[in-house]
Amino acid sequence: MKSVIEQRVTQLLDCDIRKVLGARKVGLEKESLRVAVDGGIAQTPHPAGLGSAFTHPSITTDYSEALVELVTPPFNHFCDTLQFLDDTHRFIYSQLNNEILWASSMPCVVEGDASIPIAQYGSSNAARMKSAYRRGLGHRYGRMMQAIAGVHFNYSYPDEFWSRYQSILGDQRDPQVFISESYIGIVRNLQRYGWLVPYLFGASPAICASFLGTSPTSLKKWFDYSYYAPYATSLRMGDIGYQNSKEGEAGIKVDYNSLQGYVDSLTYAISTAYPEYQKIDMVRDGKWQQLNANILQIENEHYSSVRPKQILQGEEKPSLALARRGVAYIELRSIDVNAYEPLGISEEQMRFLESFLLFSLLSPSEPYDDAELSEIKHNINAVAERGRDPQLKLRRAGGEVLLRDWANEIFEQMSASCDLLDKDAEAHSYCDALQTQRAKISDPDLTPSARMLAEMAENKEEFYHFALRKSRQHQQWFAQRPLDADKLTDFQHQAQQSIARQREIEASDDISFETFLQNYFAQA
Repeated sequence: MKSVIEQRVTQLLDCDIRKVLGARKVGLEKESLRVAVDGGIAQTPHPAGLGSAFTHPSITTDYSEALVELVTPPFNHFCDTLQFLDDTHRFIYSQLNNEILWASSMPCVVEGDASIPIAQYGSSNAARMKSAYRRGLGHRYGRMMQAIAGVHFNYSYPDEFWSRYQSILGDQRDPQVFISESYIGIVRNLQRYGWLVPYLFGASPAICASFLGTSPTSLKKWFDYSYYAPYATSLRMGDIGYQNSKEGEAGIKVDYNSLQGYVDSLTYAISTAYPEYQKIDMVRDGKWQQLNANILQIENEHYSSVRPKQILQGEEKPSLALARRGVAYIELRSIDVNAYEPLGISEEQMRFLESFLLFSLLSPSEPYDDAELSEIKHNINAVAERGRDPQLKLRRAGGEVLLRDWANEIFEQMSASCDLLDKDAEAHSYCDALQTQRAKISDPDLTPSARMLAEMAENKEEFYHFALRKSRQHQQWFAQRPLDADKLTDFQHQAQQSIARQREIEASDDISFETFLQNYFAQA
């Protein structure tokens, strides 16, 4: 008897869906710390030659002035996405002076919160809002965790795919409602099965001791200046990473059981005061220290391993964009920067992730209750901190199951989606990517996290020295392939345009910052 996934794959093949899927869109966002050649976090401003971090479409900053974020446009083909990311790296390196891009998710040597400069975007109201939001994050969670880098995988299906899929299912709802709720279903399944991503791709099993400062830790000492967990895959995704632990205390629970529930729960969080944050000064020394004293300042403060997204129009609130136009794409955020790849991610990884998303779409995705949500959170933390333990059991439906048994079940079901994606292709690249990842289940030593610890042990090096060595190797890889004159000119022109655009925005401001914020949060 065929499974639900196999049945749906057969139906999709019958309507020649493979050609339609060629129009899907794939984008990447990759964060990297700018680091001085001695390995400390850069204290210099965002390089002027890169343009304006506020308005540049492809080169911006995340939390810190030193945390560069490279954003690709959405492309139909992985090779184009990666080529753009490659070109952007090479342009950035052409503008750096005695600095390199850090090759790992976990930061370099940091000397406390004060050593992590908050990103600056200019004098406009919108720019001041971005910096004030970041000051608020620093007060609420500390700056250290904000310096952690990751890779985001953005993905959307074409309209024609949704039309055919809705017809196959016999769904009679409004097309946008069907699309949005299908994406929300993918989000739920990516959370249910999302522990597989840090297991396969986690690349942060160790950290620099400076990241912890004087905080107590259950991690083990590695030589003199590092800490690690023997079976860890992604400490970034564990308790020391960016988690909203205070949200539970504040009474917020984001609802993923429908788009409306998701929007309503986030709207509640960004409009409900939290006493602990009311203790933080709103303005100090003429600078806003947070946007408000609510559970969340804005929607993006809620950390999730995956988000349903809609393209914003102007200064539109994300929750409002979703309510107005539905879900446009998925943002998978649980991917560590791969220190073994100069771009931080490989095409093979992307092929696996695409098949994982298709599996998550075709699998049944029932709403979940508090008990399952608790299991989801437990499983992510367990895999992040102990994922390579061959005896690790995860929680499922009130019971327990060995990680390797559950992973093999998922791989069995994913094979149908890989067959669909490989249909009529000359090479079976999706099936090959699946088999490469499947080997990591039977042999955890093949995972990036295990490879890192093995290499660090062989070289008798600290985490810092491992990451610095990889960073320098990547720098050389980019330096040996400078951009051709036409591409370099295009990037320079785009940088100049972004600076001009920032000045236009600053010149057009005609209201106070207080009024700007009031107008922003009054959107309805």
